[in-house]
Amino acid sequence: MKSRASPLAETSEQLRILGQANGIPPFGEKMRAAGLDPLRAMGITVFQINVGKLCNQTCHHCHVDAGPDRKEVMTRETAELCIRALAMTGIPNVDLTGGAPELNPNFRWLVEQAVALGRHVIDRCNLSVLLLAGQADLANFLAQNRVEVIASLPHFREAQTDAQRGNGVFAKSISALRKLNELGYGQPGSGLVLNLVHNPVGAFLPPKQQGMEAQFRRELERRHGVVFNNLYTITNMPIGRFLEFLQASGNYEGYMQRLVSAFNPVAAAGVMCRYTLSVGWDGTLYDCDFNQMLALPLGFDSPHHVGNFDAVLLYERRITTRNHCYGCTAGPGSSCAGSIT
Repeated sequence: MKSRASPLAETSEQLRILGQANGIPPFGEKMRAAGLDPLRAMGITVFQINVGKLCNQTCHHCHVDAGPDRKEVMTRETAELCIRALAMTGIPNVDLTGGAPELNPNFRWLVEQAVALGRHVIDRCNLSVLLLAGQADLANFLAQNRVEVIASLPHFREAQTDAQRGNGVFAKSISALRKLNELGYGQPGSGLVLNLVHNPVGAFLPPKQQGMEAQFRRELERRHGVVFNNLYTITNMPIGRFLEFLQASGNYEGYMQRLVSAFNPVAAAGVMCRYTLSVGWDGTLYDCDFNQMLALPLGFDSPHHVGNFDAVLLYERRITTRNHCYGCTAGPGSSCAGSIT
């Protein structure tokens, strides 16, 4: 295993690489040409909380660089600040992510507090966490609190999923999906929402979401008896481990050119940072989870920490962008809820 540089050194190097790709115009130039610079928020409908980088998996495409060895974990004090900020607003959706968010000792408390405030809670689940010995009742907890599950499943074929997420992960994912189905998740009329996420296994853009959803629905039910509500296709962002893969495989500049060539002004106008606020594990505020992983906190005189939450300043804030933002604006666009257009 390679030695890990400091997180700040790693993100600084990634930002340097993103800013120096041959023939790649600065993202701001594209946005100005589209009449979208400066990019500003349009309110907040999603309060996304990244509770840390601890995870039971080490996926090749992970922009968070999460894994079992990570020590960055949100404390109870910071979790309480998140709930205090949420209670000051009418933000309808709370999106819990990680790492594996369920491994944070405050995960269930956050869910219960957000539900008590009448908010819709989303759990970004890697599925295999539901099978851990210490999480035997987790699926039941999610169902009891009507938590929407957004589950990562790179492909409906075992080989493609295991290539991205590790040997044996596909089989565990199917077992977890069946467990969720048994509780009513993905079943018509249950109100328990189960959505899947597809990331390409390689240096290319995802296929059209509608067609891929039809394939997943057909193949998962035929092969494994698994049902779900929606499939989201998400572009792999050129940051974190995926950037390392692009460089090691000689695909970095080609991938960036592909993203730039597919720049879509309509998708750019609807990027998720315009209605999402991202809270880091230490309470630092970001425009999105991707900026968080590049250590790009809110700028332009916006509050920097959830403890200083100010809705007036945040709802129409100017958004910080860099060249990785091409990943959200390519083709139909990409967001935490799949294609934008």
